[in-house]
Amino acid sequence: MLIAWKRLLLFLRNFQLNLNCEDYSLNLDWVLWRNLMKSIRHLLFAVLLIFATCSTVAVSPFMIEDKPLNAALFFGVTFGGKTTDEAKLLIDKVKGYTNLFVVDSWDISLNETALDEICEYATNADLSIIVYFNFVLYNYTYQVGNVYNSTTWDDYGVRPFHMAWLNSARENWGEKFLGIYLYDEPGGKQIDKGHYFGNTTLRTGGNSTIFSNVSSYSDASNRFVRSVSRSGSMQHVKNTSIPNSIIEPMPVFTADNALYWFDYLAGYDTVFAELGWNHNRAQHIAMVRGAANAQNKDWGAIMTWTYDNPPYLASGPEILEDMLTAYETGAKYLIVFNYPTYPENNPYGILMDEHFAAMQQFWKHIHEYPGDYGKVMGNVAFVLPKDYGWGMRKPDDSIWGLWPADNISSVIWDKMNTLIERYGLRLDIVYDDPRFSFAEYSKVYYWNSSIP
Repeated sequence: MLIAWKRLLLFLRNFQLNLNCEDYSLNLDWVLWRNLMKSIRHLLFAVLLIFATCSTVAVSPFMIEDKPLNAALFFGVTFGGKTTDEAKLLIDKVKGYTNLFVVDSWDISLNETALDEICEYATNADLSIIVYFNFVLYNYTYQVGNVYNSTTWDDYGVRPFHMAWLNSARENWGEKFLGIYLYDEPGGKQIDKGHYFGNTTLRTGGNSTIFSNVSSYSDASNRFVRSVSRSGSMQHVKNTSIPNSIIEPMPVFTADNALYWFDYLAGYDTVFAELGWNHNRAQHIAMVRGAANAQNKDWGAIMTWTYDNPPYLASGPEILEDMLTAYETGAKYLIVFNYPTYPENNPYGILMDEHFAAMQQFWKHIHEYPGDYGKVMGNVAFVLPKDYGWGMRKPDDSIWGLWPADNISSVIWDKMNTLIERYGLRLDIVYDDPRFSFAEYSKVYYWNSSIP
């Protein structure tokens, strides 16, 4: 019976994917179709979860020990806990159906011993690793202005072990060490706070003047890109010409919910689009995939919070839907966000049985149907104005976190939604920039042109 249900699910998914590749000659409404598919998948997921729960082998309907047939795909979870024991418990839980572990913990990023122990444990479990840092510092032994000298590190509660640690990471863990997750949501924070770091107060106690007296959207764009790319932390992991810094450039990742295009311009190699909250999945995939493809970068998706309060994450079937959507649209990285702990006695953060079951089902799916990977790619482009850093998460979102939405915003919003309704996941969103070509798209719509 399980096989019959699985075959029905595959038939429905393939029918949907074939429909995606048409020009909607059947005149079906995209949103209604997606909602119908979600309802069907939720029903099938419930049946599969019952089989998993009733099985004498806890996860046998979903478990497969081999790695994905598509070796370029990385799938895993973030760890936001505070101890090595918590990390090891989560690694043991997911190592049979993931191949990536993201150490996304402020506490661990300040503790070299704990970080080493977790990375060693994860790679021994055959998981690749990405490590979060909010800053990357020199091992200073001299005075720098009136701060950051060898006698004041304790005042900041940090130890500047970063450069030596990063330079030895590849030697210690080889290709399993993928790079670092630097900062978090720089684009979203720029839109929400007016500064990519989330605040304008420097560690020295002074105020940042990066975005003071901005004269235009292009000026804001240049300042954002320049300030991120020239920040000390980004330079320390990218610029080999700095004395006592990185030996070879380090791949840099972040997750975001706005300004993906400009994140890539600022030096990020991979951006994870946040699939959560009330975000339109087709829109955010269009924005991050369009930016990555145009700039020859990688992209991913991170299944993040849907709610500000417990249970935080969406249900297992909804998480599975997002993972399948990201897989079919070509994401190289698929990650389930896991922070904080809920309920309080849950040793796995906010991940519940239904989320683990969804991950197991996804792992099995990508083995059985590797041809689904990248099956729905963007072949239609929507081109936005150059340097127009509008958040685009809602009609009244800000522009660069410095100006309110203007009269162009509503035009773009309406045309974008028209194109999403027409083309769904086949749409990419890019920016008018002479450095990049959009010749590979079969159709290109500019924000100020009519949509027939």
